[in-house]
Amino acid sequence: MLRTPHWYDSQVAKFPLFASPFSSHNGSSCTVASPVLDMGLKLSKQVSGSNQQGIARKAPNAYGQRAQERVLEDEAPQISETSPSWKTFPGQAFPLGVSEVDSGTNFAIFSQHATAVTLCLSLPERLGRVDGGMMEFSLDRNVNKTGDIWHICIKDLPRSNVLYGYRMDGPRGWHEGHRFDSRVVLIDPYAKLVDGRRFFGDSSKKFSKFLGTYDFDSLPFSWGDNYKLPNIPEKDLVIYEMNVRAFTASESSGLDPDIRGSYLGVIEKIPHLQELGINAVELLPVFEFDEFEFQRRPNPRDHLINTWGYSTINFFAPMSRYASDGGGPLKASQEFKQMVKALHGAGIEVILDVVYNHTNEADDANPYTTSFRGIDNKVYYMLDLNNNGQLLNFSGCGNTLNCNHPVVMELIMDSLRHWVTEYHVDGFRFDLASVLCRGADGSPLSAPPVIRAIAKDSILSRCKIISEPWDCGGLYLVGRFPNWDRWAEWNGKYRDDLRRFIKGDSGMKGSFATRVSGSADLYKVNKRKPYHSVNFVIAHDGFTLYDLVSYNFKHNDANGEGGNDGSNDNLSWNCGYEGETDDSTVKAIRSRQMKNFHLALMISQGTPMMLMGDEYGHSRNGNNNSYGHDTAINHFQWGLLEARNSNHFRFFKEVIKFRRTRRVFGRDTFLEKNDVTWHEDNWHNYESKFLAFTFHDNNGGDVYMAFNAHDYFIKVPIPAAPVKRRWFRVVDTNLESPNDFVLDGVPGIKSTYNMAPYSSILLEAK
Repeated sequence: MLRTPHWYDSQVAKFPLFASPFSSHNGSSCTVASPVLDMGLKLSKQVSGSNQQGIARKAPNAYGQRAQERVLEDEAPQISETSPSWKTFPGQAFPLGVSEVDSGTNFAIFSQHATAVTLCLSLPERLGRVDGGMMEFSLDRNVNKTGDIWHICIKDLPRSNVLYGYRMDGPRGWHEGHRFDSRVVLIDPYAKLVDGRRFFGDSSKKFSKFLGTYDFDSLPFSWGDNYKLPNIPEKDLVIYEMNVRAFTASESSGLDPDIRGSYLGVIEKIPHLQELGINAVELLPVFEFDEFEFQRRPNPRDHLINTWGYSTINFFAPMSRYASDGGGPLKASQEFKQMVKALHGAGIEVILDVVYNHTNEADDANPYTTSFRGIDNKVYYMLDLNNNGQLLNFSGCGNTLNCNHPVVMELIMDSLRHWVTEYHVDGFRFDLASVLCRGADGSPLSAPPVIRAIAKDSILSRCKIISEPWDCGGLYLVGRFPNWDRWAEWNGKYRDDLRRFIKGDSGMKGSFATRVSGSADLYKVNKRKPYHSVNFVIAHDGFTLYDLVSYNFKHNDANGEGGNDGSNDNLSWNCGYEGETDDSTVKAIRSRQMKNFHLALMISQGTPMMLMGDEYGHSRNGNNNSYGHDTAINHFQWGLLEARNSNHFRFFKEVIKFRRTRRVFGRDTFLEKNDVTWHEDNWHNYESKFLAFTFHDNNGGDVYMAFNAHDYFIKVPIPAAPVKRRWFRVVDTNLESPNDFVLDGVPGIKSTYNMAPYSSILLEAK
């Protein structure tokens, strides 16, 4: 999630990013009715009304942006001077978006408060033009409007290669929450494809405009006769958080330049994911976004390129510049499906990081109007009507989507269903999900309708649904997120407690034990399970794992905000030196600490998640807020995987595979007394930084683990192995590779074991 710039003035600036140190409900199945029907509209499925002729006309300053957006007027496509006449019909209200009907191509869009709607079309192939000329069709509110839905049907339009958008006019009462501007051509919220610039980061097209498009010509995608969904039980997931572009954008990927940073690039690197051993990828946002949004006007961030993508333009369209070789939106759609199919074929599920808490349209001071703001700002966004109709900002990005409004909720539900049915994705991680727990005025809701609808929806029933249970307004819901026994959560307390214990903070032993045993204090409620805790030490936000053990302080000067962005409290320890060093002692401690963190994560009850690049020790040079760097700061460095850190990678992959093949780590019930033995009689010693415990297996395959976070050696008493079993050492993070992990185990374990400072061991009974 993007951090609020330090110069950003918002009404929630007084809240920390997280209310943590890191700054349940039951119900029966339900059917979610359409919000327009809830509003009492009577709709007909038949196209009615007399035929009309729609004549393209020129409009003043068409497709321009508000002056305060500083958009160059010479970038705006012009309305066509000479265009043929098209036969039109009133059209129908459903489905929203573009659809094919008997009479032609139907366009339908919601706006409760608009008083005038104009459909804008560009048909470069039909008109023999490539200059962006557009035609306009004015909609008659007495003919082309049903309830709050505007619609029109046009006969004989091409079935593909048509660009379209809308101009809307309406009340200008800013204090009432309206932001209509009839000069701006807006993207249909229900556009299934969005077209803009074709190549990611092409600065020659920095001010390219975005329009919806559609395709009814292509044959349905072939998923194959033998295709099947992985359907991996949640208790068995090992999640790998990754960015599609950054995964293969580097030349070091060895891929053809045409597919670097693309969906197809991910396919080429599936063997790496298989070797690592993960079985689910959590993709940073892949909905259409504008990577140049920071460069539209002079500001402290105008050198950045948004590479994380937490700034959605449209909730249905895959990011078009992740297509290979500048292929555009249709190719992006097809190649996204190829990627999902290939990942599924490799036994890897696809979880999407989705951003329904805000959009790209920013704030009122410097808006970037592309869609929702100009269509019906009062419906789509949370407003403070007691403060001149200003946008509320619980996202830290200038606006907050009004998620529990019936129309917005239906948009979210339709979007999620689309990604499941059309693209076969397996789940969703909801960015700043606490926003989805707020009402129209921002007040927290105990039973948010949209959260319940997602949990109860039949199409989404097979999906993993994961919340990031906080927002930028201080609504911290870790362990308390409304869940209906379905929602999992990013466990921020797990991250914080593990970081503190492993780096050697005092008084953390009990918290560490609670977290590795499944966070029952948070999730043992109603029918929730240990796997509803998504455990992580590292995520895209904050330090990488290497930086966590190499920096005490953030180093964000490259972001252009004087180091004022990003979290100041990272619970990190540089192991004795800030940044890069040749000191062998410091480097050895760092290596051990990275292995300690990884081992603790993989032996914990719950669902483990790791970050792309941590398997080789990726560094962002201490930058803990790197969203705006399309460079080696974020790009996966394939050369380092082999050249520098092959031993590190070996340890990481072996530990992951060990977890996946041992039943004691993937329980679907919380630990009971007979499931674990804590070898501890010193719980209340504030200075104790050592913990040992055994997870028991019914068949005798017990696993003993010990973590020493002291800065000195400890002679550890080893308990007796189960009957007819002996202990074998599988892991000792103090040892050099390959002795740090030995799958078959090393025999000869005696009654005591001398553990090095900042190290961990794992013994298996055989």
